[in-house]
Amino acid sequence: MSYLYYLFATLTFIAVVLLIEGAYLAWNSSRGPEAERVARRLRVMSAGGHGDEQAISIVKERLLSKTPGVQRILLQMPRVATLDRLLQQSGLSWSVAEFLGISLLAFALPFFATGFFAIPWLLRLALACAAATLPYFYVTRVKSKRLTRIEQQLPDALDLMGRALRAGHAFPTALKMVGDEMSDPLAGEFRATFDEVNFGIAMPDALMNLATRVPSTDLRYFIIAVLIQRETGGNLSELLSSISTIIRDRLKLMGQVRVLSAEGKLSAWILSLLPFGAALMIHLVNPKFLEVLYTDPAGRKVAAAAGILMLLGILAMRKIIRIRV
Repeated sequence: MSYLYYLFATLTFIAVVLLIEGAYLAWNSSRGPEAERVARRLRVMSAGGHGDEQAISIVKERLLSKTPGVQRILLQMPRVATLDRLLQQSGLSWSVAEFLGISLLAFALPFFATGFFAIPWLLRLALACAAATLPYFYVTRVKSKRLTRIEQQLPDALDLMGRALRAGHAFPTALKMVGDEMSDPLAGEFRATFDEVNFGIAMPDALMNLATRVPSTDLRYFIIAVLIQRETGGNLSELLSSISTIIRDRLKLMGQVRVLSAEGKLSAWILSLLPFGAALMIHLVNPKFLEVLYTDPAGRKVAAAAGILMLLGILAMRKIIRIRV
């Protein structure tokens, strides 16, 4: 009898352990780190929009919102894919729903906060709308910094790929080496491209997805050169070295142009802010001196004409000092 008791206890213990392990494996396969890693790869891979309809549906389900109801509403919004691509290009982990929520919060806070002061309703609405655009400008600035960092890393990545090809490695392996040896953000994009190739996506489609995720002119030169080389043949390692040299020379020229145009940018800022600073000082010293500009109809016309001329001057100075290389 005692043997049956111990056998039953042992089997019960094994059953409980197997039940716990099965529950853990089920949770890990759906919510664990490995599932999150696969989901993140699918999210990054599918953002280009060059896949089939199933890939597009995966992107919309994963990127727009985690709530099904909000997901359906966002899918009806126009140009939501463009906003989603902008968030993807910025490298931020925000979804479209999170971005819109932050923008709505940025609108509501100043709108209700200014209600405690004697501010006209239209001015409150204008301030709230201006605050609601701050998240968008933040995303675009982050995107610009990320693209600048990628362009600075690209020559070293091309040199690494060229050395890997000369050593006898295949082109996908060279992509993997860049993803392993380089630092983010460029390494993450190349790892995503290598994963796409491993998952069965054709190399041209994977490279075009890379060009969509990273809208950099230099990177597109590299992609176009690789695609042409795959069609016509040639020494790819020498081609990558030539592109790397061209990109380095362009970055060097851009640095020189930035230094030479710094004085013009400073002059533009001074000339743009000087009238407002002078008007503020005059108003503090003698408040009635400039009162005619906003009380008299002729004064308001003069102020409007001066504002238009200042705007035209700012646009002209911006066009002069903005040099594209």
